[in-house]
Amino acid sequence: MPSPNYGERRGGARPDLVVIHYTAMPTVEEARARLCDPEAEVSAHWLIAEDGAVEQLVEEACRAWHAGAGAWGAVRDVNSRSIGIELANPGDTPFPEPQMAALERLLAAVMARWSIPAERVIGHSDMAPDRKGDPGPRFDWRRLALQGLSVWPGAGDDTADFATSARGFGYPDLAPEALLAAFRLRFRPRASGPEAPEDRAMMADLAARFPVDGGRTRA
Repeated sequence: MPSPNYGERRGGARPDLVVIHYTAMPTVEEARARLCDPEAEVSAHWLIAEDGAVEQLVEEACRAWHAGAGAWGAVRDVNSRSIGIELANPGDTPFPEPQMAALERLLAAVMARWSIPAERVIGHSDMAPDRKGDPGPRFDWRRLALQGLSVWPGAGDDTADFATSARGFGYPDLAPEALLAAFRLRFRPRASGPEAPEDRAMMADLAARFPVDGGRTRA
């Protein structure tokens, strides 16, 4: 594989998460160069260009260095438990149709290979809300959910505690404001202002239907 930036998955872990990123760089060539630069010490398993070209940079059985610090449910070493997919995008433009179509094909294959359920396809901003904002408000999560490649909330209990529901779905144990910002970035990108009943209802539905780690208490 082109990138030297990888290692063994720790503790014999197998991937059971997919983390979606954007490259935040002007071109796919620059992104590839960085993801393959040993001095940068970053990588991902897959890179998808705007025109839909898909490149594998690290073998899926290996631990790529894409997630950094963060958590999803009980998972603290996200790199050892995930497949990382980078979308060539500077961070402030729409994701082109060829790129989205290629992502859908790749996601379906990755999920099938590793038996990864839709609720464990997340964004970088989900597992690291206090550090990251990708794949950002322009990414179409609902489109993926309609194909069973991610999840989308319905209406739940709008009196439920938002932070408790967020942690029940998988978000890290952070301040409620950080959790609300991460949730809205993915599920309500046009929303603003203080926490609303819609936020609580949607977050409660996600926690009820897709409890992280099977609903087990976190370590």
